[in-house]
Amino acid sequence: MSQSSAHALPSYLDAGHLGPWGIYLQQVDRVTPYLGPLARWVETLKRPKRALIVDVPIEMDNGTIAHFEGYRVQHNTSRGPGKGGVRFHQDVTLSEVMALAAWMSVKNAAVNLPYGGAKGGIRVDPRKLSQSEIERMTRRYTSEIGVIIGPAKDIPAPDVNTNAQIMAWMMDTYSMNEGATATGVVTGKPISLGGSLGRIEATGRGVFVVACEAARDLNIDVAGAKVIVQGFGNVGGTAARLFHEAGAVVVAAQDHTGTVYNPAGLDVHKLLAHVSNKGGVGGFSGGEALANADFWGLETDFLIPAALENQITSENAGKVRAKVVVEGANGPTTPEADDILHDNGVYVVPDVLANAGGVTVSYFEWVQDFSSFFWSEDEINHRLERLMREAYAAIAQMSREQKVSLRTAAFIVACTRILQARQVRGLYP
Repeated sequence: MSQSSAHALPSYLDAGHLGPWGIYLQQVDRVTPYLGPLARWVETLKRPKRALIVDVPIEMDNGTIAHFEGYRVQHNTSRGPGKGGVRFHQDVTLSEVMALAAWMSVKNAAVNLPYGGAKGGIRVDPRKLSQSEIERMTRRYTSEIGVIIGPAKDIPAPDVNTNAQIMAWMMDTYSMNEGATATGVVTGKPISLGGSLGRIEATGRGVFVVACEAARDLNIDVAGAKVIVQGFGNVGGTAARLFHEAGAVVVAAQDHTGTVYNPAGLDVHKLLAHVSNKGGVGGFSGGEALANADFWGLETDFLIPAALENQITSENAGKVRAKVVVEGANGPTTPEADDILHDNGVYVVPDVLANAGGVTVSYFEWVQDFSSFFWSEDEINHRLERLMREAYAAIAQMSREQKVSLRTAAFIVACTRILQARQVRGLYP
């Protein structure tokens, strides 16, 4: 990759195959000219503070011993302890975990949470393991990374193929090794173990809140606005319901089962029930089936990609007829597509801002665990909405001042906050 020649790369990375870390380095290069005197510290952003690779041996149900590769990367902890998810996936690599940790640094700083960025993972296909094997693997992994995690050091959370049960096992393992219950070591836990109300809907609610802020800036009335949503799970489904309840018209929804379209508006509550029963939007009787490729060209006020990465590409970005794209998923828009959307006047609210509601309520969970005092769901939603609005306002202001996209503005705001903390702390010793 071309960026390999511009960066002093650590010896454990292959300059020819940087993977996701290479994309992150390009983003740092793009933001560097806006950092002023802080650019002196920019190499800080290009190196993870700490990367731990562990062997995770477990006894399988059939009596054999299996070994799995585990990672925990802390990209930056200048602003506070590391925070980021743990994923169980067969394609997990060090490059991917490094990039995800770095993007968590950016996301946490963009919404001004007192965290650094971290991420973890095990290279495994969890579908091939029994529940008891997954438990043993989770516990051994937690024990191996236990030297660098903790409520004041680094706080894992659920990510791809992990959930509240995995977090419960991680919390219990860490607590057993510490000799005391430590609820604050992970977030995304079951409510019975110090989890937070509002956590499941948090990401979708954050998407809706920043969409409303963008609508105000662009003089779009949310009541009566057209909305199309890709992905109808926790994030897309919650955002669609909140839009529907605010008087917007959700005209199309797409997921892995197909696309449904109704120009008069889909009944979102009935569609959510259908998805719950059937596993997807396909076959919903309240709308007509539409070719998946035609979804992107629908005329709409809001497009919410809330499924997988790399959905809006150089091939379909030119078809998009939305006024606003609000990224509910991580990385749904490729850099090439981003430039096309920008040139076509599409206003993109980037993932590092739009989907930060999840980590924001994880922060609330951590605070509640520390104080052993828990808030009502109304309090949590009000605090979430206030934080998301403040974050949007700061990033939109930067966008106007520097005449850059919201994505670049989010990186300017975040990287400035990270490097200011690095600068005032200085170097020790």
